[in-house]
Amino acid sequence: GGYPTVDGSRTRWRSLIRADDLAQLTPHGVRALEAFGVETVIDLRWSEEVAAYPSPVSRDARGIRSEQVSLLARTEDEWRRRARECPKELWKPMVLDHAREGIREVLSLIAAASSGPLVFHCVAGKDRTGLIAALLLALADVVPEAIAFDYAQSTERLRDGYLRRYSHLDPDEILDALRCPEEGVHAMLAHLEKLGGIRVYMRLIGLTDEETMGLRARLRE
Repeated sequence: GGYPTVDGSRTRWRSLIRADDLAQLTPHGVRALEAFGVETVIDLRWSEEVAAYPSPVSRDARGIRSEQVSLLARTEDEWRRRARECPKELWKPMVLDHAREGIREVLSLIAAASSGPLVFHCVAGKDRTGLIAALLLALADVVPEAIAFDYAQSTERLRDGYLRRYSHLDPDEILDALRCPEEGVHAMLAHLEKLGGIRVYMRLIGLTDEETMGLRARLRE
């Protein structure tokens, strides 16, 4: 919420929330989600990730609807073969072309969800989740610099927690994995323009105009 749009407005607060892995939540954290008023959680992880690290929200939360969509192909191995050697700055444009079915499914779920706060997440909350966030912000006509800023915030916000969580790994490798270059978002937005713009892309992946209007309304009055 609060991001500037090209027509001088601001995006709505308490509507859409992107997060990292909710499997880390304590019982107190689950209660905090409930108290915030979260009504829907969409998990973008692969099924094997969900099995290895189950979300306590789907098990313990009261009144929160949980959905799971493997945004990037059916399995991690399948996606890694498809995305091998793709530079980080070009990852988002590549996903726009090669994960259209998953993107459509996620956005359709968001469009159909109740109007209360909705959380969507993957593991780190920056790439799969960041791409969905960037698409929604673009649909709300947020200025490109603010969309890129939103994505880049993950680098520092995840830093300390992930250095602790993965203390058995090389810190430099962790920091490199957490790098969220603004160039990646600008490349994604440029790719969308080549395809005809965000609204044309929504039609290309199979969303109805009604769904697109519903998604935009999540962030715009």
